[in-house]
Amino acid sequence: MTTPNLVISPDAAVDLHMHTTYSDGRWPADQLIDYLIEHEFNLVAVTDHDRVDKVAEIQALAASKGLPVLSGVEITCTWNGNMVHMLCYGFDPQDNVLQEVTERVARTQLDNTHEVHDTLLRQGHQFPREAEALKERGGKLFRPTDNITLLLEHGYVADRASGLRLIEQAGFRTIMAEMAEAVDAAHQSGAVCLIAHPGRKESGFTFYDTMLLDKLRTEIPLDGIEVYHPYHSQETIDMYIEYVHKHDLLLSTGSDSHGLPSRMPRKHRAEVSKRLLERLGVKVA
Repeated sequence: MTTPNLVISPDAAVDLHMHTTYSDGRWPADQLIDYLIEHEFNLVAVTDHDRVDKVAEIQALAASKGLPVLSGVEITCTWNGNMVHMLCYGFDPQDNVLQEVTERVARTQLDNTHEVHDTLLRQGHQFPREAEALKERGGKLFRPTDNITLLLEHGYVADRASGLRLIEQAGFRTIMAEMAEAVDAAHQSGAVCLIAHPGRKESGFTFYDTMLLDKLRTEIPLDGIEVYHPYHSQETIDMYIEYVHKHDLLLSTGSDSHGLPSRMPRKHRAEVSKRLLERLGVKVA
């Protein structure tokens, strides 16, 4: 899970939500870890989408360089027709029930990604520079957005929104786990579950106000909320702080960094997410 008996100060720099090339990040794990060490982060969680299988590897890499990393994953879920991204922390990366759920999601996503790619080719699109365009993925299709990257790099669309419309016409569908199943698997694995960036309002995301959170929590035993996120306004943050205190929930702090200049890792004080960290065995004192 993390370094045994870890104690960090209330002012320690933490970031509990980041991605690598193991999902849709732009940085390989070693590059992200080196950045975090160079910028003096004290504790982090790498939460690649629907990937549990690389957590132990990332933890070992970071530990060899002196950086403790919590076990974490961001699972793509559905609940009552709403998309939910769920952050899970504190599972044993080598012995858990979560991996079965995440592998099924990832496998189905990849199958659909190849189906869309084949349809685009049948429609007359050509991708002669595919290996170069997908070099961050080892030259191979990995996630649905890779087809958008190919369309952009070969001049078929002008932006990612247009690319999304085109792959939807070619059969792209969002693959998600049932939230109840994912939460149950996480709890069986000893993890806690927090809804990720509930205050995002961009197209494709569900905005969770307090009424919708109330409804969700009547059906799903959530442990908390990611309160601090780059896309949350101060008004939204204040709303969620009041909500977690009222309902005795955990809160987390994360950058949701994908290695892009517009969203780099952010330092949050450990004190802010103290209850979560101490639930995960990290003493903040």
